[in-house]
Amino acid sequence: MNAIAKVGAFAGAVVALGGLGSAVGASVGPLGEPERHPEHATENSSHGGHAGHGAGKAPAATGLNVSEGGYTLDLVEDRYQRTPDATLRFRILGDDHEPVTRFATAHGKKLHLIVVRRDLATFQHVHPVMSADGTWAVAADLAEAGTYRVFADFRPEAADEGLTLGQDLFVGGPCEPQPLPAAATTSTVSPYQVDLGGHLVAGKTSRLTLTVTRDGEPVTDLEPYLEAYGHLVALRDGDLAYLHVHPDGAPGDGRTQPGPEITFSAEVPSAGTYRLFLDFQHAGEVRTAAFTATAEAHGTAH
Repeated sequence: MNAIAKVGAFAGAVVALGGLGSAVGASVGPLGEPERHPEHATENSSHGGHAGHGAGKAPAATGLNVSEGGYTLDLVEDRYQRTPDATLRFRILGDDHEPVTRFATAHGKKLHLIVVRRDLATFQHVHPVMSADGTWAVAADLAEAGTYRVFADFRPEAADEGLTLGQDLFVGGPCEPQPLPAAATTSTVSPYQVDLGGHLVAGKTSRLTLTVTRDGEPVTDLEPYLEAYGHLVALRDGDLAYLHVHPDGAPGDGRTQPGPEITFSAEVPSAGTYRLFLDFQHAGEVRTAAFTATAEAHGTAH
């Protein structure tokens, strides 16, 4: 499917701010045109909000656009039947409509792909491989029916800043959207527990500390994963606006400890509800802890 043709019909933004792509009990799939919502035009910032912001200026929401800055995310297929081992294929097109093939490396990869269902009930952070013609491919679990959002986080070599582009895909079958879990400061990924400290405040830098324990004992030997001890993705409930932040410090810098605490500096674009996903590696396995968190308006007292 041609990406430029998709842009005009493209609906809704997801990694976090969007309504569900289907109603409770509805069937989502290749038959019939799924409901689509107008795109939200937003100003992008480097790597999901890494760029600084002046006083009083809210950070930009990212991941809401399929096309931005002369680049377009083009899914080869955007409709699937349910399968735990789907192969996603896509291209990043330049303003000449040709696939881009030269990308800068960030955190050990040339492109990070996030796949979430629109109700934020599922989350995958995967790393595709690009063929010589500029087509990326990666395995993804699409065992559950519903509407998904795909986020591509990358920086072309020709660009000064990174981009996060998003596009919906649809998995056929009966879908029962799940309610967002209540806000909580503890997430259990057996046998691990992750505790969230700090508060999100819209329009300013928020310090978040994630503390990892295993069977009640602090984990002090976290393993580097993608050149960090942890990776945090935040998605805004309602439209799936996307933030990808990385922790303070880096493995081997002489000051950053391998746990139990991982501290992040995050900027969210608005007050509201967010779903946070923390990837961390221990004992050779990457695990994901998930939280629902509420961002306060700037100036609101605790």
